[in-house]
Amino acid sequence: MSSLVNTLVQFCTHVISTFGLPGVFGLMVLESACIPVPSEAIMLFAGFSVSEHQMAFWGAVTAGVAGNVVGSWIAYGIGYYGGRPFVDHWGRYVLLDLRKVDLAHRWFEKYGAVAVFFSRMLPIVRTFISLPAGFARMPFWKFTLYTLLGCIPWVIMLTYVGTKVGANWERIQKQLHYLDYAVVVAIVALIVWAVLRWRRAAAAPPTPSDAE
Repeated sequence: MSSLVNTLVQFCTHVISTFGLPGVFGLMVLESACIPVPSEAIMLFAGFSVSEHQMAFWGAVTAGVAGNVVGSWIAYGIGYYGGRPFVDHWGRYVLLDLRKVDLAHRWFEKYGAVAVFFSRMLPIVRTFISLPAGFARMPFWKFTLYTLLGCIPWVIMLTYVGTKVGANWERIQKQLHYLDYAVVVAIVALIVWAVLRWRRAAAAPPTPSDAE
């Protein structure tokens, strides 16, 4: 498994070194279309390229976000038009992990459309959430907006970290799963806080002005 990851990382660095921003865009399309290409390696190396003055920071971010959105459109379309049977049958040919699809599906069923936004910053479900959004036929432009808003902070963060760690980007990339879990904890805490606040507001007695 580690040799496969190393091969994918080398592939990403070769593509970006050869094609620059179009390479960043194309790789992020693949990643968001559920092809197992690591966004961490893509955007960290893009950030390293920024530090080497081989591309502009906001150019790298724009290419990464645009690639994420276009790849998500592809996965959404597959879910929308093909449905779960199509994904189950053909997914293995692109090394699609159906257990992760199941997890993303459960996440979407539990939290609804807002899961598309939060999931873009979460491990495992980040790539796969577009499929259940398609299964459920979530409105396309709502899906696009939530995907875009969720992609931006993730891509900016990875690119910025890449500019700071420089040639150590590959070592940092192997440790990023710890950051993933920290993000999960923060988002779960935010959801719990929002739910508790909503319940308190619903249980509060009406004020005189509300009664009027």
